[in-house]
Amino acid sequence: MAVDLLLGLQWGDEGKGKIVDVLTQNYDIIARFQGGPNAGHTLVFDGNKYVLHTIPSGIFHKTALNVVGNGVVIDPVIFKKELENLDQHNINYTDKLLISRKAHLILPTHRLLDAASETSKGKAKIGSTLKGIGPTYMDKTGRNGMRVGDLELDDWKEKYQALTEKHLKMLDFFDVDIQYDLEELEAEFCKGIDKLKTLQFIDSEQYLNDAIKEGKTILAEGAQGSLLDIDFGTYPFVTSSNTTAAGACTGLGIAPNRIKEVFGIFKAYTTRVGSGPFPTELFDEDGETMARVGHEFGATTGRPRRCGWLDLVALKYAVQVNGVTQLMMMKGDVLSGFDTLKVCTSYKYKGEEITHLPFNIEPENVTPIYSDFKGWAADLTGMTKKEDMPENLINYIKFIEDETGVPVKIVSVGPDRKQTIMR
Repeated sequence: MAVDLLLGLQWGDEGKGKIVDVLTQNYDIIARFQGGPNAGHTLVFDGNKYVLHTIPSGIFHKTALNVVGNGVVIDPVIFKKELENLDQHNINYTDKLLISRKAHLILPTHRLLDAASETSKGKAKIGSTLKGIGPTYMDKTGRNGMRVGDLELDDWKEKYQALTEKHLKMLDFFDVDIQYDLEELEAEFCKGIDKLKTLQFIDSEQYLNDAIKEGKTILAEGAQGSLLDIDFGTYPFVTSSNTTAAGACTGLGIAPNRIKEVFGIFKAYTTRVGSGPFPTELFDEDGETMARVGHEFGATTGRPRRCGWLDLVALKYAVQVNGVTQLMMMKGDVLSGFDTLKVCTSYKYKGEEITHLPFNIEPENVTPIYSDFKGWAADLTGMTKKEDMPENLINYIKFIEDETGVPVKIVSVGPDRKQTIMR
């Protein structure tokens, strides 16, 4: 059996959580492969809204097992709050949520380092969520990090103390005033550890490869988006992990030839949270309408999302890097009512017209070139069949399919799992 992979193709917030929830019924295991609580996956069903940060989005299905892979970084404090929220909704996760021993832990001082680093940058801030993600991955690659498996060892507290003391010395190098009560932060951390230790820790790479041999179906769930990839995103305004398809192999311990379908999620327009270049960003009434109708606020930070027209240059780049086999378009309903839609099909880059994503897409180097499309006035939110879709929406989708060479298999027309059209 093969592993299917689902990931975002823009700057995150594409709606991955909803699609994982919709697809989970087809899989035995949902496995998260990278990122940390800087992710926010929103799911809406049965009149309720749920936001997950670290826990895989299949947790609400009774039969699916959910694995937090080795590529994920876990904040025990935030993880504890997520579990307590599931408790409130009577979600039984004890036997359905498995944690990789090789996943790294976010310490309280990681968050302090994150805040100090971002504050010291002044106007050059990268837009960090201040969750300690970057410093945790730095410790991982620097071979200093603490992992979930360390909690099973007798000396884990000594290891924690040594790393914390190192971090406190590092804080002195930042010429900024960060207020904190370490004793209070550590008390919360220890409570989070106690909650985390009630779950089953596994050697996830062995577990998943055994599952493949047994014929189990697995969906690998990504966080953030391809344009935030540490290697292939709009560096340095990126996250600290590989959000692209390759990250599923290193984040779960599965071989590349085990991956079959690659589901790429994108919005019918484009959004971005935080700093960084955004060629198709709108500062007019159209952008304000997208933000208002689409409720564009970050699920993790609450920050307003910047909005703009669909950037097909960037989308094609993400499709190529990930080897996407199926596209899924989100929030088509948000564009209802626009007389004219624009799609960026190329860039003017240093005096030339190009159709690929260059090294630098800062506004002084890149100007988007648009193609116009007729909009649709129909309310899509109640539609359930592809035959219901207005002709101009069908034409819009067909253009995207022709340009990317990949079929659009799902069109989302609202936040609820029922507001999903299969094509």
